[in-house]
Amino acid sequence: MASANLLNKLDAYARLVRLDKPIGSLLLLWPTLWALWLAGQGRPDPWIVIIFVCGTVLMRSAGCAINDWADRDFDGHVERTARRPLVSGEVTPNEALLVAAALALVSLLIALPLNRLALQMTIPAAILAGTYPFFKRFFAIPQAYLGIAFGFGIPMSYAALTGSIPAVAWWMLAANILWTVAYDTEYAMVDRNDDIRIGIKTSALTFGRHDVLAVMLCYALALSILAVIGRYYHLGLPYFAGLLVAVGIAFYHYILIRTRERARCFKAFLHNNWLGFAIFTGLVIDLWH
Repeated sequence: MASANLLNKLDAYARLVRLDKPIGSLLLLWPTLWALWLAGQGRPDPWIVIIFVCGTVLMRSAGCAINDWADRDFDGHVERTARRPLVSGEVTPNEALLVAAALALVSLLIALPLNRLALQMTIPAAILAGTYPFFKRFFAIPQAYLGIAFGFGIPMSYAALTGSIPAVAWWMLAANILWTVAYDTEYAMVDRNDDIRIGIKTSALTFGRHDVLAVMLCYALALSILAVIGRYYHLGLPYFAGLLVAVGIAFYHYILIRTRERARCFKAFLHNNWLGFAIFTGLVIDLWH
């Protein structure tokens, strides 16, 4: 009986930190990998790559626990989140905070081998991850803040591999912010009616009837910036072929979301994993030498 209770509790913790839904970790990971490969000129230090991959998963998981703690009074009123462990009582609020703190601590410990600049940047990274859930209370486009949090691995990657943060890193972060606004607006379109009722701010509500147009403009601007970055690094056909595939994926997302059907909008959100993968694949092939 005790072992069954332990397994149930561990399962609840796993669902709290979304181990059963890796899409968030993947969307966080792709821009970090873009930066690692560019900063490392196609040959990033394997140990630094491992540190960033593990840190990405850990901090995303910690962020999920904090998000559910912050939204514990709202999630029960949203169809998609009504069965989360904090809402169902499988996990207590204090347990959620302890899980988040433990994951953040482990993330910090594995980052200790990084250089001083990269370590210093773990502080704003942690602040961004911990404060994002509260921006939904008052910020009209919290997805932009999420984009900063999800893309902070970009300047950290440059710091870890080069000891500095060039301007191109901030441009790549800008591209990631725009991409995040695009895919998380698709996500927010799923919860539009629930968010109106409970008073949560989202880009889907802010953009209103122009939401589909806004999503496509964000895709276009993000991919345009990435194209300019490709020219800056004198990248060739494989990279731009990856970008072209990403353009095709973005157009497919337009086909999915133009009717604003919940299931199709959620499918578009999930499909962004392939957009990030396409860009990364083109980049790796291009820099292989």
